[in-house]
Amino acid sequence: MKGPIQSLEASYFVHATEDAEKIAAAVVSLLDSPGEAKADEMEGHFGNSIIRVSYHITGDEAQRAFEQLSSKLGSGLKKRLMDELDNHLDEHWALYLRLDKQRLLSGKLELTDADPVRIRVKPRLYTAKGGARALFAGLLS
Repeated sequence: MKGPIQSLEASYFVHATEDAEKIAAAVVSLLDSPGEAKADEMEGHFGNSIIRVSYHITGDEAQRAFEQLSSKLGSGLKKRLMDELDNHLDEHWALYLRLDKQRLLSGKLELTDADPVRIRVKPRLYTAKGGARALFAGLLS
Protein backbone atom coordinates (compact mmCIF):
# COMPACT_ATOMS: atom_id res chain seq x y z
CA MET A 1 0.00 0.00 0.00
CA LYS A 2 1.22 3.46 -0.82
CA GLY A 3 2.04 6.00 1.88
CA PRO A 4 -0.27 8.85 2.85
CA ILE A 5 1.66 11.51 0.88
CA GLN A 6 0.66 11.91 -2.77
CA SER A 7 2.98 14.74 -3.79
CA LEU A 8 5.39 17.32 -2.47
CA GLU A 9 6.33 20.56 -4.15
CA ALA A 10 9.18 22.83 -3.14
CA SER A 11 9.84 26.24 -4.69
CA TYR A 12 11.92 29.32 -4.06
CA PHE A 13 13.28 32.42 -5.74
CA VAL A 14 16.97 33.00 -6.43
CA HIS A 15 17.90 36.66 -6.63
CA ALA A 16 20.89 37.97 -8.60
CA THR A 17 22.95 38.40 -5.42
CA GLU A 18 22.42 34.81 -4.22
CA ASP A 19 24.33 31.62 -4.96
CA ALA A 20 21.87 29.37 -6.82
CA GLU A 21 23.99 26.24 -6.37
CA LYS A 22 24.26 26.74 -2.62
CA ILE A 23 20.49 27.12 -2.26
CA ALA A 24 19.83 24.10 -4.48
CA ALA A 25 22.23 21.99 -2.40
CA ALA A 26 20.43 22.99 0.81
CA VAL A 27 17.01 22.08 -0.64
CA VAL A 28 18.30 18.78 -2.05
CA SER A 29 19.75 17.95 1.36
CA LEU A 30 16.52 18.93 3.10
CA LEU A 31 14.37 16.68 0.90
CA ASP A 32 16.96 13.97 0.21
CA SER A 33 17.36 14.35 -3.55
CA PRO A 34 14.08 15.83 -4.81
CA GLY A 35 14.74 15.06 -8.48
CA GLU A 36 15.00 17.50 -11.35
CA ALA A 37 14.57 21.20 -10.73
CA LYS A 38 12.52 23.37 -13.06
CA ALA A 39 13.88 26.90 -13.38
CA ASP A 40 12.04 29.89 -14.83
CA GLU A 41 13.98 33.11 -15.30
CA MET A 42 12.19 36.39 -14.69
CA GLU A 43 13.10 40.03 -14.55
CA GLY A 44 12.76 41.99 -11.33
CA HIS A 45 11.35 45.49 -10.94
CA PHE A 46 14.76 47.08 -11.47
CA GLY A 47 15.76 44.77 -14.34
CA ASN A 48 17.65 42.33 -12.14
CA SER A 49 17.50 38.59 -12.80
CA ILE A 50 15.25 36.46 -10.59
CA ILE A 51 14.96 32.70 -11.05
CA ARG A 52 12.01 30.71 -9.72
CA VAL A 53 13.11 27.16 -8.97
CA SER A 54 10.62 24.40 -8.30
CA TYR A 55 10.65 20.68 -7.61
CA HIS A 56 7.62 18.43 -8.00
CA ILE A 57 7.85 15.00 -6.41
CA THR A 58 5.17 12.31 -6.50
CA GLY A 59 4.53 8.81 -5.19
CA ASP A 60 7.07 6.98 -3.06
CA GLU A 61 9.67 9.72 -3.61
CA ALA A 62 7.25 12.31 -2.19
CA GLN A 63 6.63 10.09 0.83
CA ARG A 64 10.40 9.74 1.41
CA ALA A 65 10.97 13.48 0.94
CA PHE A 66 8.27 14.30 3.51
CA GLU A 67 9.73 11.79 5.98
CA GLN A 68 13.17 13.33 5.46
CA LEU A 69 11.77 16.84 6.01
CA SER A 70 9.82 15.73 9.08
CA SER A 71 12.89 14.09 10.61
CA LYS A 72 14.80 17.37 10.35
CA LEU A 73 12.14 19.48 12.06
CA GLY A 74 13.14 20.02 15.66
CA SER A 75 10.73 19.33 18.50
CA GLY A 76 10.12 23.06 19.02
CA LEU A 77 9.21 23.60 15.37
CA LYS A 78 7.00 20.51 15.34
CA LYS A 79 5.18 21.77 18.44
CA ARG A 80 4.67 25.17 16.82
CA LEU A 81 3.35 23.50 13.67
CA MET A 82 0.94 21.39 15.71
CA ASP A 83 -0.29 24.48 17.57
CA GLU A 84 -0.79 26.39 14.30
CA LEU A 85 -1.69 23.45 12.04
CA ASP A 86 -5.01 24.89 10.86
CA ASN A 87 -3.13 27.95 9.54
CA HIS A 88 -0.94 25.68 7.39
CA LEU A 89 -3.74 23.64 5.77
CA ASP A 90 -5.84 24.62 2.76
CA GLU A 91 -9.36 23.56 1.78
CA HIS A 92 -7.92 20.59 -0.16
CA TRP A 93 -6.04 19.36 2.95
CA ALA A 94 -2.62 20.28 1.60
CA LEU A 95 -0.01 21.31 4.16
CA TYR A 96 1.95 24.50 3.44
CA LEU A 97 5.27 25.36 5.05
CA ARG A 98 7.39 28.43 4.44
CA LEU A 99 10.93 27.81 5.60
CA ASP A 100 13.46 30.61 5.98
CA LYS A 101 15.81 30.26 2.99
CA GLN A 102 18.75 32.02 4.65
CA ARG A 103 18.51 29.91 7.83
CA LEU A 104 18.23 26.77 5.67
CA LEU A 105 21.59 27.63 4.13
CA SER A 106 23.11 27.38 7.60
CA GLY A 107 21.37 24.05 8.24
CA LYS A 108 18.59 25.38 10.46
CA LEU A 109 14.85 25.20 9.90
CA GLU A 110 12.59 28.08 10.85
CA LEU A 111 9.18 29.21 9.63
CA THR A 112 8.98 32.62 7.94
CA ASP A 113 6.93 34.68 5.53
CA ALA A 114 9.87 36.60 4.05
CA ASP A 115 11.87 35.05 1.18
CA PRO A 116 10.93 31.44 1.98
CA VAL A 117 11.43 28.02 0.52
CA ARG A 118 7.79 27.06 0.03
CA ILE A 119 6.80 23.46 0.67
CA ARG A 120 3.37 22.09 -0.30
CA VAL A 121 2.51 18.56 0.83
CA LYS A 122 -0.59 16.98 -0.68
CA PRO A 123 -1.99 13.90 1.07
CA ARG A 124 -3.83 10.98 -0.49
CA LEU A 125 -7.34 11.84 0.59
CA TYR A 126 -8.40 8.25 1.23
CA THR A 127 -5.67 7.95 3.88
CA ALA A 128 -6.93 10.99 5.80
CA LYS A 129 -9.92 9.33 7.47
CA GLY A 130 -9.86 11.62 10.50
CA GLY A 131 -9.20 14.70 8.38
CA ALA A 132 -6.06 16.54 7.37
CA ARG A 133 -5.37 17.79 10.87
CA ALA A 134 -5.35 14.25 12.29
CA LEU A 135 -3.30 12.92 9.40
CA PHE A 136 -0.54 15.53 9.64
CA ALA A 137 -0.60 15.49 13.45
CA GLY A 138 0.18 11.78 13.26
CA LEU A 139 2.84 12.19 10.58
CA LEU A 140 4.60 15.03 12.37
CA SER A 141 4.63 13.42 15.80
